[in-house]
Amino acid sequence: IFLPSFQDLFGVSIVVPLMSLHIKSLGASPTVAGIIGSLYGIMQLFSSTFVGCWSDVVGRRYSLLTCILLSALGYFLLGMSTTVFLFALSRVPVGIFKHTLSISKALLSDLVLERDRPLVMGRFNAASGVGFILGPVVGGYLTELEDGFSQTSFICACIFLLNAGLVWMLPWSEENIGNRKHKQGKRMDSFSAKADGAPPLKPVTNGAVASDSPFQSPWVQIATVLKRIKGIACSDLWDVFLVRLLMSVAILLYYSNFTLALDERFGVKPLFSGYLLSYSSTLGVLAGCLLGPITRLYEHNTYRLLLHSSAFTCSLILLYALAPSMWMVLLSSTFLAFSTTIGRTCIIELELTVGGNEASGTLLGVGQSVTSVGRIVAPLLSGIAQEFSPCGPPSLGVALALVAILVMNINKQKYCRGGNVKLKNQ
Repeated sequence: IFLPSFQDLFGVSIVVPLMSLHIKSLGASPTVAGIIGSLYGIMQLFSSTFVGCWSDVVGRRYSLLTCILLSALGYFLLGMSTTVFLFALSRVPVGIFKHTLSISKALLSDLVLERDRPLVMGRFNAASGVGFILGPVVGGYLTELEDGFSQTSFICACIFLLNAGLVWMLPWSEENIGNRKHKQGKRMDSFSAKADGAPPLKPVTNGAVASDSPFQSPWVQIATVLKRIKGIACSDLWDVFLVRLLMSVAILLYYSNFTLALDERFGVKPLFSGYLLSYSSTLGVLAGCLLGPITRLYEHNTYRLLLHSSAFTCSLILLYALAPSMWMVLLSSTFLAFSTTIGRTCIIELELTVGGNEASGTLLGVGQSVTSVGRIVAPLLSGIAQEFSPCGPPSLGVALALVAILVMNINKQKYCRGGNVKLKNQ
């Protein structure tokens, strides 16, 4: 699962930075390019919840293979796009089905014991982050070749096909065995963990393996998906998703005008800003590897770790907004990479802990939809705030982060009981 996640983001990141240049070469105006980009975001917004819930209904294997293959189709079409229409058409299957990482996270949630989930999710994010760091470098080199964008897109599609093969070869039959041995308890889990040094596996829930579900009537599948989505909408998870939205927008506002603000405030060239962003991404990968010791330090209290990381993130964004020199910007960027990585993992963990593992795909899908809303809202808020000052967007991000911290404090009793996270459906 870790190798496909690395290859997934590596493949995507060799193509995405080059797309704006390609659509411009096809004769599209900036307005048309912006509309196509917005439509892709809107498709992601509405499809992530549905596809995530669908993976709970039909099983991870069937849904993950479907999403990988249709994403590969989209990148093949992208490589063959010689008109703006074909370019826009190629984004449709990717916009609807490019939720491979979310389903992979749901699969990990099915397989890993709850106490080990933050550690495994952190390593998963670290593996994905390495792919995202290396991809743009390789893509920049390939695009220098003749017909470079098409070759890059075809390489990305081939990477997705390779991922489909890797997913097909996963030991799904062993998962079925684990499901049948559910009643044997955690004693064997602990024993196997000691034997091979890996995080102990828990019995697979109904989301991981659903061998008969893919052959149900499509109408039955759709009805089941809609019923599950309604259950999430009527649940008491509104504050968790609100915190995720507020913190996502706050962080997006920090990055929204980063290069422009550094140029206006300190005269820093875009090249240095790019190096600084790459530096932060690298530190984010390292932070994912440190989640294990950090969660043990907090005694697996996800709520308290999320609260502290959010407060630290808020303080660092404020430090950046008030920074009198580039050294302060460098300091804030260094620690922000750690706090955002920890916060991102903690909010996913809190969603799964409070919502229950039975609908992990649905929960992760809804979370992705919430983040998509943030990606749509943040550029608008950034543009308005920047009218007043280059420090306007991060200052607004600080205000939103403070609201998120206030929401978490108001609902503190909901998650804490004697210092531990309050579990649901356990």
